[in-house]
Amino acid sequence: METLRGRTVLVTGSTGGIGKETARGLARLGADVILVGRDPRRAAEAAYEVGQEPGGGEVEAVAADLTVREGVRTVVAAVAARRDRLDVLINNFGMNPPERRLTADGVETAFAANVLAPFALTRLLTPLLAKADGARVVNLTGGIPRGPVDPANLQAERRFIGWTFGQYNHTKAALMAMSHVYARRAEGDGIAVNVAYPGHAYTPGNRATPMRAFPWAYRPAAPLVRLLGPVLLADLAKPARSSVHLASAPELAGVTGAYFDTKCRRVPWPAFATDEATGRAVWSLCERLAGEG
Repeated sequence: METLRGRTVLVTGSTGGIGKETARGLARLGADVILVGRDPRRAAEAAYEVGQEPGGGEVEAVAADLTVREGVRTVVAAVAARRDRLDVLINNFGMNPPERRLTADGVETAFAANVLAPFALTRLLTPLLAKADGARVVNLTGGIPRGPVDPANLQAERRFIGWTFGQYNHTKAALMAMSHVYARRAEGDGIAVNVAYPGHAYTPGNRATPMRAFPWAYRPAAPLVRLLGPVLLADLAKPARSSVHLASAPELAGVTGAYFDTKCRRVPWPAFATDEATGRAVWSLCERLAGEG
């Protein structure tokens, strides 16, 4: 069995759901795990719980809101103060807001959480990742990410569609396009960037989704989703497998710019993710919003 003993892994959005299960799986492999969550109490509780895994390394928590620049900088500063390198970064954090909202930085919330946060966190942690031997970055897509990606509507400037086929899915598709570009750009630093698709799960985020987040056509199905979700999609270890695999599998050493499905299989990228114009548009917006462009 592969081991991550002596390696440090950072997992965002890990106070619950797939993120916490990912952190648990990595702790079982012996990794030192840093969990990131917005609520300090939940972050501390999750770190304590994950820290009880037998054979695990050190487990710590950092509380920060990754939808804003200050929160990203808080995480980077905390990791730099505690570690001299970072071996694995798993960008698991994501949000599915029911309507168009702007963060304190003036960025649409879904784009800030699902695209800009992974971009900015990876960028600012690059010095620590570059010090590791074969660092890995794992970006989680989700929902039903499918193209095309509309460069003129990345922040839902023209229209916002709620849960199911809306802004969440659009931003997760944009994340894939950004990740495809990032993989090429990070090769010079010796950092592998790959994308994992976890599949569907019934998480705290699902349970908290308000009815108004469903498009009108899908609202009749919402009670059924909430009834069957805890029965059919309750096993969070299953959707966490792809992230744990990409973070730890020895055979993936040096593999970058790849897309993996729920069964940990490398599969072809969808066309929208490799489209050069789309990649440039998403990358350029991320640079500008992160204050780099």
